[in-house]
Amino acid sequence: MGDMTTSSPAIALSIAGSEATGGAGAQADLKTFEELGTFGIIALTCIVSFDPKNNWGHRFVPVAPQVIADQLEAIQTAYAGPLDTVKVGMMGTPDTIETVAAALSNQEWANVVLDPVLICKGQEPGAALDTDQALQAKLLPKATFVTPNHFEAEVLSGTTINSVEDLKEAARIIHAKSGAAVLAKGGVRLEGPDAIDVFFDGETMEVLATPKVGEVAVSGAGCSLAAAVTALLAKGHTPLQAAVEAKAFVTEAIKNRVASAAPFEAVYQGGARA
Repeated sequence: MGDMTTSSPAIALSIAGSEATGGAGAQADLKTFEELGTFGIIALTCIVSFDPKNNWGHRFVPVAPQVIADQLEAIQTAYAGPLDTVKVGMMGTPDTIETVAAALSNQEWANVVLDPVLICKGQEPGAALDTDQALQAKLLPKATFVTPNHFEAEVLSGTTINSVEDLKEAARIIHAKSGAAVLAKGGVRLEGPDAIDVFFDGETMEVLATPKVGEVAVSGAGCSLAAAVTALLAKGHTPLQAAVEAKAFVTEAIKNRVASAAPFEAVYQGGARA
């Protein structure tokens, strides 16, 4: 194996689920990492495929915890040293969260980006609640940057979000709970012409606004935003710089979205080049 050199690209790891249509999850993460000039690595936590015969509902299959642990052992051993930035996406089960939390504890991290997927569609409500509680107990304290969507920001903050001021308050609460920089995403769910996200790191409060591209959320936008933040942090950007540039990246990905026979469209991570 060759030695690492100063010309090697920054390395970004995503611990996430596979989404079979390619619009979200690990597929979106890898494409985002590549577009932003980082060497992307994936550890798969679950496999999700939409069921076209059942109203495109989720089919959810978790990866065995030992297999997740094995993936992370190989990754962390192979890239010991240069690997210091990770994105944590869909977990799916409390056992997965325990396994991932243990692996994260095996080394020091400069950046832990948590995309707090609190709803794992396809699970029974009780199992989903257990997963949500485990995520908040085991992974939220490890995060250095959190990217909740509108619903997740409401859950994590315990508030209702109907305005930009509400979103700011939710970001403050989530920062106080986690100590992490927060990019709380209002997106298309807040009224008005702009897609609004709020960044807060304990000192700087920044409202990020771009004109909405349609009124419907596009598959993979949240995954790609968190992955873009991860890649940019790995390259040495500050959290605020990463938030601003990631939003611009995803805006272009939404503008150049891909349609299919599924009842949703997917972001195209190459949109900035299109």
